[in-house]
Amino acid sequence: MTATSNAAAAFGVDLLPCDITPYKAGNTGVDYMTIFDSGVAGPHLMINALTHGNEVCGAHALRFLFEKDVRPTRGKLTLSFANIDAYESFNADYPYASRYVDEDFNRIWNEATLDGPRESRELTRGRAMRPVVDTVDHMLDIHSVELPQPAMLLAGSQAKGRTLSAAIGAPRHVVIDAGHAAGKRIRDYAQFDDPSRDSAACLVECGYHFYKEAADIAVETSLRFLRHHDAIDPTFLAEHLGETNDEEQLFIEVSGPVTVETDNFVFDRVFEGFEIVPDEGTLIGTDDGRKVRTPYANCVMIMPAREPVKGKTAVRLGRLV
Repeated sequence: MTATSNAAAAFGVDLLPCDITPYKAGNTGVDYMTIFDSGVAGPHLMINALTHGNEVCGAHALRFLFEKDVRPTRGKLTLSFANIDAYESFNADYPYASRYVDEDFNRIWNEATLDGPRESRELTRGRAMRPVVDTVDHMLDIHSVELPQPAMLLAGSQAKGRTLSAAIGAPRHVVIDAGHAAGKRIRDYAQFDDPSRDSAACLVECGYHFYKEAADIAVETSLRFLRHHDAIDPTFLAEHLGETNDEEQLFIEVSGPVTVETDNFVFDRVFEGFEIVPDEGTLIGTDDGRKVRTPYANCVMIMPAREPVKGKTAVRLGRLV
């Protein structure tokens, strides 16, 4: 077994891929993309799953919406399964390996890359999806994370992303960040990151990839997203979301990443995510002997890596807003 499969075995793989082949044909001319049109004026909403092929909770959430015949009461609703090639490569013995095939699907969403000459299976899929995404007003992108840690919303850097996160009302932790230097996420694409437009997007991390709870969080967040936009039957909402109260959310602004510089990065202790380290200068870890410390007081540890890899992010650091 590899280190990745050992890590998965340690936490357990309780949530596996589900059959989504009944939704392949869709009605958009693009496989695995379906648009439901209410015929009533309203926004075009999109719920997107499988941006990463091993983040299977989103597939379960969309299957729930399809099986329950959820339809928008106003506007349009697109249900989209993104990186199908990666999803179909899933192997429970090596469950982290199917994140993507050629490159990270969630780093290709800048116009220059999509319009450019470079080819990959992820770019081919992104270019096929793009004409539909261009028509979307508001989007929820469903993800999960590689270590057991609390669920979170990623609001992006624009105020409208924070507003949408607050309106969804849960999970409790909301991360304000500008994305990744390696390329744009789909939640940061075009209209969603343009401050002059009303279109907003939010990314939800539903906890650990392979816990069944992640699928429950994905369903709940999807229903909350539709509820906010007044696009779902209240009777259905009452039955499946019930009296769920909004949480008192914590908004955390990312100040920057701790980037791994060598093959010998070691955390000083186990970080499970969202610990608030009270003292400036507290040791986070060592990078081939170089001490890495918190740069300020009350530093929040965001999404620590399962296995620190040279050139990648060990952990992101944030301040409570």
